[in-house]
Amino acid sequence: MFKNYDDYKAQRDALLAQAQGFADEGKQEDYDKAVQAVNNLDAKYTEWAQRQSDLAALQGAAKAPVSAAGREAIVDRITEQDNDLEYRKQFMNYVMKGTPIRMSNNDEITTTDEVGAVIPRTVINRIVEKIEKSGNILALVTRTYYKGGVVVPTSSAKPTASWVAERGDVDTQQKAVGSVVFAYNKLKVKVAVSLEVSVVTLDIFERTIVDQISQAMAKALDSAIINGRGATTYHEPKGILAETVVSGQNVDVTESNAFTYADLINMEAALPEGYDDAIYVMNKKTFVSQVLGMVDKNDQPIARVDSGIDGKPSYNLFGRHVEFTSALPAYTGGTVAADTVVAFLFRMEDYFLNTNLNPTIKRYTDEDTDDEVTKCILLADGAVVDKNSLVTLTIKNS
Repeated sequence: MFKNYDDYKAQRDALLAQAQGFADEGKQEDYDKAVQAVNNLDAKYTEWAQRQSDLAALQGAAKAPVSAAGREAIVDRITEQDNDLEYRKQFMNYVMKGTPIRMSNNDEITTTDEVGAVIPRTVINRIVEKIEKSGNILALVTRTYYKGGVVVPTSSAKPTASWVAERGDVDTQQKAVGSVVFAYNKLKVKVAVSLEVSVVTLDIFERTIVDQISQAMAKALDSAIINGRGATTYHEPKGILAETVVSGQNVDVTESNAFTYADLINMEAALPEGYDDAIYVMNKKTFVSQVLGMVDKNDQPIARVDSGIDGKPSYNLFGRHVEFTSALPAYTGGTVAADTVVAFLFRMEDYFLNTNLNPTIKRYTDEDTDDEVTKCILLADGAVVDKNSLVTLTIKNS
């Protein structure tokens, strides 16, 4: 069936290219068949890879490479018992001491080097909850949980309604069919659990691991949503600013110049109708130095600072929410080395972040330093499914 992983990958790439061609031509029926062929191929490869792995184990050989899909299958089997107190204690000992985890049947867990130990579900839930609270950009985008590698039609992800006659139907051939493919990109975070092994409790350990993983991953995901360069070359999500802006939806400011009222009005004018829920995104220093003190011709401030229901400041510009992020550079009126986007308008729900929500922990020794390193791995990808609300403000390098 398959000679190796490269053979499977070549067959898969050919099917994806075929699906993309049908999508571009608007051939919905052929497109659906091509997508189903990809899903069938993935299922067959997962079975094949598992058989190869089982055979290698019987022969006493090293395990064969397992695809991302195969890795998920292994994780699913392990997580059946990852929620009980005994497993949580074993997980702590694995991270702190490197003690192998054993399942309830006393057999040592069999995983690939990439899987390591599955984080207990109770801890994952706390990590996910804290990531979503810590990542202010992450909290604004649409979260999806598609299987990696599957072609997802944007027409399905963002359905539209059509007027039809009585008992009429929608002509699917007239609907533009785009697509997005979510890849298996690994987000790795090194965890430094600097606790005294002899006195640490399970509760302290879990609070520490949750804090360290969630803070690091929230920051990395926020940055990827905005600045990610794409999975094909860089193995990371494709960020909002990696998209080519629709013609006429960029506003230029010459370096060393301050923002003007006209610049912000031009951004508003460039935003198409129907995207009134778009928000401004910029660095807080940019907002304070360039926007907060700006007034219109009647000397009325154009930006407002209100107190939210939680007592924290809420910033608004022309009635739109302003979201701050350190993923964008701060501009205070100086020069730039190259053309730089320092602020943008965008409807954040039109960015889809696809995650597997099954982070895993792997413990290893750094051969150069002899340090014991613990890392957490999360699979994620992301893409803009509708870029029409994106309006950028660029500082031009003169």
